[in-house]
Amino acid sequence: MASRVFAQRLASTMAATSKVARPAARVQAVPKRTLTTQRMTPFQTVKRQQPSMIQASARNAFAARRQYSSEIADAMVQVSQNIGMGSAAIGLGGAGIGIGVVFGSLLLAVSRNPALRGQLFSYAILGFAFVEAIGLFDLMVAMMCKYV
Repeated sequence: MASRVFAQRLASTMAATSKVARPAARVQAVPKRTLTTQRMTPFQTVKRQQPSMIQASARNAFAARRQYSSEIADAMVQVSQNIGMGSAAIGLGGAGIGIGVVFGSLLLAVSRNPALRGQLFSYAILGFAFVEAIGLFDLMVAMMCKYV
């Protein structure tokens, strides 16, 4: 389209400045191809309809989220999912605090009695595992609030 406009402007500019022969008629654009209806056998008809039916059933089968009747309802569901994920993720801060308390207590206990360092370290690792497990459970709940 742009090249046609440019060619017309160039031709009109050249015609105004000099004597140039102009074509008597404009060249029309090639019409778009149209599909012709052909007679198809029943097998070809079923074959042509089959992929769209498969795609529609696959869309319905794998639709993870419920489709709501209005955009406002869908937006409200999204907002509530985000609020739920944020409020569930607050517990991750508690897990971080718990890990800090466990290792801070380990340092305090080792500084008071260095002879028990190995035994205290094993207790600290056990406490770390429990606190980390609670943090992972909290993260799992937060992700479930958002994506399920």
